[in-house]
Amino acid sequence: QVQLVESGGGLVQAGDSLRVACAASGRTFNWYAVGWFRQAPGTEREFVAAIRWSGGDTYYADSMKGRFTISRDRAKNTVYLQMNSLRPEHTAVYYCAAGQYITDFYNQHDYGYWGQGTRVTVSS
Repeated sequence: QVQLVESGGGLVQAGDSLRVACAASGRTFNWYAVGWFRQAPGTEREFVAAIRWSGGDTYYADSMKGRFTISRDRAKNTVYLQMNSLRPEHTAVYYCAAGQYITDFYNQHDYGYWGQGTRVTVSS
C-alpha cells in the first residue's frame, strides 16, 4: 500500500514563493518517478514537473521551467515543489503522483498512485 500526502498549500500574494511537499509511505523503493500535476478550476489536470526517484533527473513543463523546482529527499520519502514568483494563473490544486512503470513523465495516466492534492491560491 502506498500513500501520498501533500502539504504546504495556502493563500499567497503574487510574487511570493511557496514550497509544497509530498510525503510518501509504503513501498516507495518500487517507484520509478514522482511527479507534480495541477488542476485549475474549469481546466484539465496538467503536468508540472517530475523527478526520477533513483537518479534524480528532473523534467518540467515548458511553462514551469525557471520558476518551479522539483526535488526529493529519499531519506524522508518526500518530494518537494518549490514555486517562485507566483502569479494568479498558478492558482490550482497541486497533486503529487508516483509510478513504477512510467514511459512518459508528462502523461498522468502513467502514474498509479495519487495524493489528495493541496490547494494553492495566488491573489493579485
